[in-house]
Amino acid sequence: MGSQEVTTASAWQGMNITVAGLGVSGISAARALAGLGASVTVVDGGDSPAHRERAVPLEQQGIAVRLADADTLPEGTDLVVTSPGWKPSSPLFQAAAKAGVDVVGDVEIAWRLRGHDGRRAAPWLAVTGTNGKTTTTRMLASILAAAGLRTAAVGNIGTPIVDVVLGDDEAYADLDVLAVELSSYQLHWAPSLRAHSAAVLNLAPDHLDWHGSMEAYAADKGRVYEGNQVACVYNVADRATEDLVRAADVEEGCRAVGFTLGTPGPSQLGVVDGILVDRAFVEDRHKQAQELAEVADVDPPAPHNIANALAAAALARAFGVPPKAVRDGLRAFRPDAHRIEHVADVDGVAYVDDSKATNTHAAEASLAAYESIVWIAGGLAKGATFDELVVRSAKRLRGVVLFGADRALIREALARHAPEVPVVDLDRTDTGAMPAAVQEAARLARAGDTVLMAPACASMDMFANYNQRGDMFAEAVRELGAAGA
Repeated sequence: MGSQEVTTASAWQGMNITVAGLGVSGISAARALAGLGASVTVVDGGDSPAHRERAVPLEQQGIAVRLADADTLPEGTDLVVTSPGWKPSSPLFQAAAKAGVDVVGDVEIAWRLRGHDGRRAAPWLAVTGTNGKTTTTRMLASILAAAGLRTAAVGNIGTPIVDVVLGDDEAYADLDVLAVELSSYQLHWAPSLRAHSAAVLNLAPDHLDWHGSMEAYAADKGRVYEGNQVACVYNVADRATEDLVRAADVEEGCRAVGFTLGTPGPSQLGVVDGILVDRAFVEDRHKQAQELAEVADVDPPAPHNIANALAAAALARAFGVPPKAVRDGLRAFRPDAHRIEHVADVDGVAYVDDSKATNTHAAEASLAAYESIVWIAGGLAKGATFDELVVRSAKRLRGVVLFGADRALIREALARHAPEVPVVDLDRTDTGAMPAAVQEAARLARAGDTVLMAPACASMDMFANYNQRGDMFAEAVRELGAAGA
């Protein structure tokens, strides 16, 4: 399906569609497609009270729900719509392939539905990468709004994109442009997507158990550049992102635009003397540079967050946003919780929550933002190794406190590459480990240090999610402050 093709509502009437997964995106897709006249069946392997509760309103809408069986393809299925986390190797998809039935994701459905039945089709500015997607997407939406554009941050960021494209919610009606966060999972299942402009922020090993290899993971990220119309935004410091641009089949006239923390060259955005500058979207990019904002306008001004701001600015400038809106949008932006969030100062020590640093690449960026650190780390490694992270961060570490299922991997990397750094191994995987970790970190820290929780691991061995992990860290820090008051 080409970049300008749209599937009308009538095309879905009478189709037999199987939706895989009873999560937020699955429910959104099922309701939307049923509302367009499709015959929808939702399948899910779970059968808990929560699953049954979520099934009730769908069944009331005439949607069939099959629980406790996610492997069998319903008879007569014309199309399978999957939720992002389902692996390509899932038996349901193998059965679909055998039957000649396509499998797509909710992003693909949203793309096909944009502008359906004569509705206005808002262009998509797309953001992907291993780390920084949500922050960059929200920065982009803030800049677009500062330019007076009606916009929304959607996709992997939490708002189901199908709901937004259909425009049933008045808040999302008649938008000028969408800031779209896309995961590698979503891109894998969105073959028709053709964005106005897109950015790949960075590439590091992640979700390899799902994709099967780093090459496959990178290829799925690179799909975001396919068919771009104006700009493919890449990270000058990460050659792999530029390689994805070179491999992409884009529309004639689409440009490669880099972002860098250094002085930008032509067709790049970068930093000069504390100023974010644009040498890509100016009349003469070989001789001119446009000031956009100050580093101090970015909250927090950590290096990787400056990179996020530059990527967001590049996408906004590709859409024609004026420089003042970039500055105003960045000034108005406030980061989400658990992303390099300053919790408190206790006895001259700063305590920072970066629970969202769930892989080594994110943790390395977080560690690079501070000079003297007591690092709290550990959890589920998801197949990651930690040698490179420790080598690059060792000189900043005053001490390390470890907890979680795979903490031994970090401890062994520290022993190999930073044997002089004191390490406290809590040997715990219960939630009570967090207060103990904060107390141990406080014992190791000195005035002027930063106690940084950037776990470099997923949270599910000990916590419901990274949000709970961050909340418990903040609570433990507050208790530490109260005890010392």
